[in-house]
Amino acid sequence: MSDIAIAVNTLTKTFKIPTEASSGIKQKTVNYFKGKKGYREFTPLKDISFEIKKGEFFGIVGKNGSGKSTLLKSIAQIYTPTKGSVQVYGSLVPFIELGVGFNPELTGRENIFLNGALLGFSRKEMELMYDDIVEFSELADFMEEKLKNYSSGMQVRLAFSVAIKARGDILMLDEVLAVGDAAFQQKCFDYFEKVKRSSQTVVFVTHDMNAVRRFCSRAMYIESGRIKHIGSPQEIADLYTEINIETITKAEEESQDDSVEMIVDLPDKKSFTQKETLDIGVVVDGISEDLFVNISFVYGGFVFADRNSRDTPRHFIQNGRKISFKQQLDCFNPGRYDIHISLHRRIDDGIVKHLPRAFSFVIKGKDKFRDGPMRLLGEWKLYEGDE
Repeated sequence: MSDIAIAVNTLTKTFKIPTEASSGIKQKTVNYFKGKKGYREFTPLKDISFEIKKGEFFGIVGKNGSGKSTLLKSIAQIYTPTKGSVQVYGSLVPFIELGVGFNPELTGRENIFLNGALLGFSRKEMELMYDDIVEFSELADFMEEKLKNYSSGMQVRLAFSVAIKARGDILMLDEVLAVGDAAFQQKCFDYFEKVKRSSQTVVFVTHDMNAVRRFCSRAMYIESGRIKHIGSPQEIADLYTEINIETITKAEEESQDDSVEMIVDLPDKKSFTQKETLDIGVVVDGISEDLFVNISFVYGGFVFADRNSRDTPRHFIQNGRKISFKQQLDCFNPGRYDIHISLHRRIDDGIVKHLPRAFSFVIKGKDKFRDGPMRLLGEWKLYEGDE
């Protein structure tokens, strides 16, 4: 077990949700003789087993309500397992929810020491870390302000800065990048790069599949409280994208208009270099209202969508006339991309037609961008006559 940081064995967590307004002794007695429990059971985690090795950057992904946060709180010993066990080998620093362990009536400085104490560090240890925490948070001018006067972005900066400077063996992060401006998110990315090169263990819950691909050494997909798959970051990111797109597609298919026909003209090859241009054409028939085309590029997660000038009437789709989207591929990092094409109504943005995975292609070349897979500068053109 010397190389194991976290071991989860047949973990099940069940909550009892009250169904009666009163929970007093009288009500409980009445419920007992009536054979009523007075509560319902909710089990967000069901018989989960896995291990995380020391030094791993381990990602956990899944839809909202899949059990990710309950799992993290069980590992952090905030929740006690209903069944099974969780073993943590080393000191653990959790960053699970914004504001947990903070007091809005205390100053930023006081909250740093309070949060540090909750993480198990002495005042002397926190004094040694204090300057580094403030420097990373970039909140030196606000340390004597009460936390209730901080914006949510400022609070997450402070909380995250305490968590990463606490120097624990295991760092747990739950959607830390969901709050905060672009500059701070980039600072987090830079820190993740540093951690990835070190021996610190990280457990990272996120909906950002690009972050999973970029930082994680292994990842896990949870669905309905059970482990669906554990594998490489690429495998898990692709699985996440596939499942979520299937859910969206099913809902969109129910609203499609069968009287409208959309024909897509796609390239005859599926491998490109960064020097080439991607050209996609669309012809629609059966139109009786203003429609426009939406093209989405997917790389492990939703990345970019472009619409053919929704607010410019001359660019709306017209019956039998081809409209095309051209994209120079020097704006992409190498990799595999999927394209989804949909036809929308101008009046309410409703979907008329949707083609999931209309085209998949591979780009070969060198990485150009650190903070994302692409920089798109597409151009729409409406063809006149028989062009």
